[in-house]
Parts: sequence; C-alpha cells; structure tokens
Amino acid sequence: MNFRTDLAVELAEIHKSELPNGIETTVQRDGDIRIERTRITSEAAARAMGKPQGAYITIEAAPFSSSVTPADEEAEILAGEIASLLGHRDGLILVAGLGNADITPDALGPLAAGQILATRHMTGKAAEAAGLSSLRPVAAIAPGVLGQTGIETSEIIASLCQKIKPSGAIIIDALAARSLFRLGNTIQLSDSGISPGSGVQNRRRELSRQTLGVPVLSIGVPTVVDGLTLCLDLLEGQDPPPQCLQSVSPQGREMMVTPRDIDQLVARAAGVVAMGVNRALQPELSPEDIHFLIS
Repeated sequence: MNFRTDLAVELAEIHKSELPNGIETTVQRDGDIRIERTRITSEAAARAMGKPQGAYITIEAAPFSSSVTPADEEAEILAGEIASLLGHRDGLILVAGLGNADITPDALGPLAAGQILATRHMTGKAAEAAGLSSLRPVAAIAPGVLGQTGIETSEIIASLCQKIKPSGAIIIDALAARSLFRLGNTIQLSDSGISPGSGVQNRRRELSRQTLGVPVLSIGVPTVVDGLTLCLDLLEGQDPPPQCLQSVSPQGREMMVTPRDIDQLVARAAGVVAMGVNRALQPELSPEDIHFLIS
C-alpha cells in the first residue's frame, strides 16, 4: 500500500517486517514524553526506508493544541536533542523557517523563524553594554515559497550560506504524517537534511550538507495527512473493495487533511520549536530571558 509520510518512525513501522540490517532504534521515556531514536547506518536500509543515512529523533508529547499548560518540558527536551545533534560546533547558525505563512498547515516554519533570537548583529560595545556579548551569533530567515518569490528555497539558503558562512543550518518545516494520531504531538529531528514538500508530493531541491556545504539539522512537526494515505491507514488490515479506494482517487491524491484546530496547533508547535532552538543555541539564557529579548 502506498502510505505517504515524512516521519522515519512511521516508515520503520510500515516496513518493520522487511527492513534490512542497518536500522538502530532505541526508545526512552521522560515523564509523559516518549523519545524514539532511529539511526540509518547502511545504504540498503536507506533505500528500504526512502530516507538518507543519519539520525532521526522523534519526540512524542501531549497534543500541542489541547494542552493548556506551558510546554516548557517539551522545549527543554527538544533543546537537549538539538544540542546533541549539533555537538560542540561553534560559530554562526542560520535558522530557516520554510513554508507559506498564508497557509496555516504550512506556516510552522515562518512562525517559528519569527520567534528565533537573532543575534548576529549584536556585536561590539552595544552588545557589551546590554550584557549580550557572550551570545552565540544566530541569523534567522523565512524565505517564503517558490510561488511567492520565483526563487527556489534551496537557492536562497545556499546563497546565504555562501555569503554569511554559518557553521551550520537549522531548517524548520511542516511535515506530513501517515497517522492522524501523530498530528500536532510529534516533533522529528534529523541530521540528514530535508527535501521540502516531499510529504505532499511537491518535492523541492534537497537541503543538506551536500547542497549547502554546512551541516544541516532539520526539525519538523506533522500538520497534515493526505487523503489517500488516511483512507489506507484507517482500512489497514482489511481488504477494501476497489471501489472504496477509487472513491478517493484521483481526487484523494490531491487532498490534504488537517485538524480543525490547526491554528492553535501550529501556533503552539511553532512556539515550542522556537524555544527549543533558542535554548539549544543560547543555553545561558532562561526561557524568561528569551521571551523578553524576542518580544
């Protein structure tokens, strides 16, 4: 069956009976938060998964849209995982929030980028006077989408990398999931780069170390399930009559399903992701300090 998903954890579940050697998986719990780490270590496993070799970390928590308490714990766990994947790399970090800010399920990246503490310009005596001279240099951008700018996102980010020469890039984007269960309560991190739009059959040029010339860390939250994948997932284990699948195809192949509370989901998820990135890059600042500096 043709399930479509951006999540490595879901691909591993789908193909678990046929995965070759080269997949390493561990699961950890931190209170109510589940952390699953998957590492693809061989070319055969990468082909079977349809994902590049690298580390994939999945954080599952309470749905962002239904929780009324601050997601400080989720942000702190995310910050720790980001710091772990970045290692001890120093220097400027470029944070790019991908997507279309005018389409709510695709607005995660731009909303998160708007909450990143940009510090590249804070230098010299002005930074010293404000007590900010020790902050790591960070640049943030929301480059829009091809239909808005006429420029491939990869071209914009690659050009920036050539100009400002960051030591690494963090790419934030909305993802597609197979299961409704994972919408808005799952964060995926990876050090293998990202192909924007792949989950919704609008694959753009890859953003990776090979294309940008710097290490790339991707962060995403699933906000949509495509219509046919949803139908197949709900009917899994059954033998649906052909007319059932025909009723959602070809129209279903162009349909993306998203929760009715998507506005709250995306806004809250963007805040959690942004705080996780800020805490990872500026660990000496408290969440309160960060809120004050970006407000």
